[in-house]
Amino acid sequence: MPELNAIIQTAADRRASDIHIAAGLPVRIRVDGALVDLDDYVLTPADCESLARQAAGDAYESIAKIGELDMADTYTGHIRCRLNIYHSMRSVCLAIRILSDSIPELGSLGLPPVVMDFPTYQKGIVLVTGETGSGKSTTLASILNTINQTRPDHIITLEDPIEYVYEPQRCSIDQREIGRDTVSYAEGLRAILREDPDVILIGEMRDLDTIETALTAAETGHLVFGTLHTQSAADSIDRLVDVFPEGRQRQIRLQLSMVLRAVISQQLLPRAGGEGRAAACEVMIVNPAIRNLIREGKTPQIQNTLATTAELGAITMDNMLVNLVRSRTITRETAIQAAHDPDFVKRNAR
Repeated sequence: MPELNAIIQTAADRRASDIHIAAGLPVRIRVDGALVDLDDYVLTPADCESLARQAAGDAYESIAKIGELDMADTYTGHIRCRLNIYHSMRSVCLAIRILSDSIPELGSLGLPPVVMDFPTYQKGIVLVTGETGSGKSTTLASILNTINQTRPDHIITLEDPIEYVYEPQRCSIDQREIGRDTVSYAEGLRAILREDPDVILIGEMRDLDTIETALTAAETGHLVFGTLHTQSAADSIDRLVDVFPEGRQRQIRLQLSMVLRAVISQQLLPRAGGEGRAAACEVMIVNPAIRNLIREGKTPQIQNTLATTAELGAITMDNMLVNLVRSRTITRETAIQAAHDPDFVKRNAR
């Protein structure tokens, strides 16, 4: 019978980011973005149920009522994981994300230099966006931990589930989990505003109430970090605004133009040497010109404006990809596949 801790330890030793467990297949792990078999043993439905019970403990029985379970926990004594346990074809399956043993230093992530300024911000909204598995949680954890090391503030996080666990240093830190410590993002965020925070992390800006309360928090002098599943700065602005009914969108654009400080849109790409992945980021630093475009609803023009604000530290995704090719961090082919404008990258990535 497979043992969960052994699977997680072996996957971590092989630098896997994810583990997939399903009946009729071997355990599969994702290494440098590709799925490979962990070994030759084919799992039975009983194996999968046993592994799910090992993972969830007493919470396993709740799956029968709600169909799936999101959670995070520490296994083998030191490996932090995020799990989703669910049913497929009447069998239990697990998707496990292996998190870093420790929060990496912000400067070690390969992000554009301007990101090092984000922990010095005192108020406003900073968004970190990208598809699932693009490193958003790691970037945010590194930014918050830098604040933790350098400022005497009160940090409160809302997460679903809690991924990285912070050790308070100069900051007081409260981490609240959706479904365990509070009912929802919207309810938890409303409560946070009564808990004297300086810095707020919202795991996902997913609905009208959460976005509206986050804007209010930023307007009242708090520093708010949030995530979205979008692939560019302009897409992020439209996603936030489009959640609201048409009659309110003008007001929301006005609020957002006043409080938005920066947007990082990132993806993780395979390194040229074939081992590991590198972060490719688009960074938008909000200046008066961009504030005006947000206010007037001219978000398609933001991409062009980014290219002219390099002196502020801004960079487009395509320029970042060109830089990564020139430094031989990623291949030209990888850059072209990841580009917003493949023709631009083809012309410039030599």
